[in-house]
Amino acid sequence: MTQTNSPTHSPTNTIDPCTLVLFGASGNLARVKLIPGLFRLDSIGRLPAELKILSVGRQLVDLDAWRADIKTMLDAKFKKGYDAAAFERFIARNFYHANPPTDADAFTKLKNTLSDETIFPQNFAYFLSVRPVDFAPVVESLANVGLTQEEQYWRRVVIEKPFGTDLASAKELQGAITKHLKESQIYRIDHYLGKSALQNILLQRFTNTILEPIWNNQYIDHVQITNTETLGVGERTTFYDTTGALRDMIQSHILQTLALTAMELPKDLSPDGVRAAKIKVLEQIRPIPVNELSKHAFRAQYAAGDIKNADGTTETVPGYLEEIARDNNGEKVASVVETYAAMKLFIDNPRWQGVPFYIRTAKRLHEADTRIAIRFKKAPLQVNNQDQNWLIIGIQPRECIKMEIQSKIPGLDIKTRTIQLDAANRLPEDDTVDAYEALLLNLMQGDNSNYLHINEALAQWRLVDPVVKAWAADKNPVYQYPAGSSDPKASKVIFESEDQFWRYSIELGGDKH
Repeated sequence: MTQTNSPTHSPTNTIDPCTLVLFGASGNLARVKLIPGLFRLDSIGRLPAELKILSVGRQLVDLDAWRADIKTMLDAKFKKGYDAAAFERFIARNFYHANPPTDADAFTKLKNTLSDETIFPQNFAYFLSVRPVDFAPVVESLANVGLTQEEQYWRRVVIEKPFGTDLASAKELQGAITKHLKESQIYRIDHYLGKSALQNILLQRFTNTILEPIWNNQYIDHVQITNTETLGVGERTTFYDTTGALRDMIQSHILQTLALTAMELPKDLSPDGVRAAKIKVLEQIRPIPVNELSKHAFRAQYAAGDIKNADGTTETVPGYLEEIARDNNGEKVASVVETYAAMKLFIDNPRWQGVPFYIRTAKRLHEADTRIAIRFKKAPLQVNNQDQNWLIIGIQPRECIKMEIQSKIPGLDIKTRTIQLDAANRLPEDDTVDAYEALLLNLMQGDNSNYLHINEALAQWRLVDPVVKAWAADKNPVYQYPAGSSDPKASKVIFESEDQFWRYSIELGGDKH
């Protein structure tokens, strides 16, 4: 009999025999990420032999049809083919359970299905790939039939993003699910934390002596954390116009990246140690003064413009307001929702006192890039108005670390130029792991260090909520920037000094101003 794991213990690479229960199995996330990800983990030998997967959907589907459907998912994902033996092993793990929303006894029937110990190991991990409004009702329904109790076996519940839509709703959701679950059972997922490049930030900072001594306000002028896309909102106008860039990206992914960039050395690499360090720094971020909001936050919307495609062609695309009108039968909508959001943050602790953190995210900008750019203070010796040093961590599309330093130009004169020290964090022979694959493995291992603690989620909402509400109340037309352009010049209003600028491409010679 497997006992419940203590949440204070460091996780191991071993996985108990368990059953993964996928709610929303017919949805896009399960079909594109979860099931193919589980197959890949199985094919490289990372799943325990006893693991079973029970997919739960609304429709009645017989087992043979479901397994045939799984094959279509894998065929679509792995176009170059896959090992037949691995497929047979994986397909035998998979089962299906219909859970019609109109069936009052649906969860009792689910319990009866899972109670068959000859098929299903009794440690259960529930992945809720369902609508956010269904998170709490599903947890309550599981609890009502005893499927969250941990007397003999562990029970874990994955809750997808978003965890609430503001601070009040996040607290309400937390209150609803903690009636039935302990914090150690709740796995709040932010798929960004499954990215190897994000996990590497902590290790690069604290395993390199040349970085940690200068990682503070004595040497650093400012930090920029950027996520930009050339894509627009596409067919997601209805969702996006109720969310916006601030809630969609900054509240979650970008603030988590900031936490990893700015946190102190954790007491250890256990889930509790890492999350405690992130919580501490998130709670030290100074609240944004709403009465001076224009100096600390900037928003804009993309207008029509030209986007350069990956193949070198140029495409003229509509603006955000035009896309909303298109999806509302041509009716114009006076939306003030931002597709570009930039903020200036300060962290009130000894390491970072006085250092501005500039964070930004945007749709339809001139480049698609996610990076951390750190600008150092001016060197003691200044020659010919030289550039300041930069350290840049590329997250995507290229995982790398670059340092820009000054070097003398060979010759008779005393002149310097910027050179780069460039290292790839990912080599061609390295394994490529999807974020969801890593997080699914963490879930089964009982490692929640890459999942959000409730205090992280609340700290992030507490920070952005006042800005969200102030922007929503301000109905003045939002600043427009042409699709395919660089940052709006007006966004520079948040900079602390006139010599600061948005850092663009990490390539030497790229537009930096």
